[in-house]
Amino acid sequence: MNKQFKRAIYPGTFDPITNGHLDIIQRACTIFDEVIVAVAQSEEKKPMFNLEERINMIHESIKLLPRVKVVGFNTLLVDLSDKLDANIIIRGLRAVSDFEYELQMGYANSSLKKELETIYLMPNLDHAFISSSVVRSLLKFDGKIDHLVPLEALKIIKKEK
Repeated sequence: MNKQFKRAIYPGTFDPITNGHLDIIQRACTIFDEVIVAVAQSEEKKPMFNLEERINMIHESIKLLPRVKVVGFNTLLVDLSDKLDANIIIRGLRAVSDFEYELQMGYANSSLKKELETIYLMPNLDHAFISSSVVRSLLKFDGKIDHLVPLEALKIIKKEK
């Protein structure tokens, strides 16, 4: 029996990467042969950290995960999936409020490319409340974020901001 190589894309803005994101990445590694963290440029979201900083935070945070790669992108996700030869998209769901938006996006992507499958993973309960927007809000007021982001990302954040 010839095992088929399974590559998945975990797209997002990751502004910044959180422990919730890292939890999803680690768990995806137990399911897929390769996980590509695709960092969206997302200028319309006006990210706090530029694309290079966000990619660097992720690179540093995943050093111990050899089957994870990081790429930046500024295209449609379906075009990126063609380029990377990956038809599986990973998305995280923290709460019911995430579900409606993620379902719409999954259907929209599927309407553009029938072969694209979206897999939804829930973060560990310890990380379910964490979002990048919560981290950014705390950063604006110099709040404590040590428990919300990977240590490697925290070092970069403290250097950059």
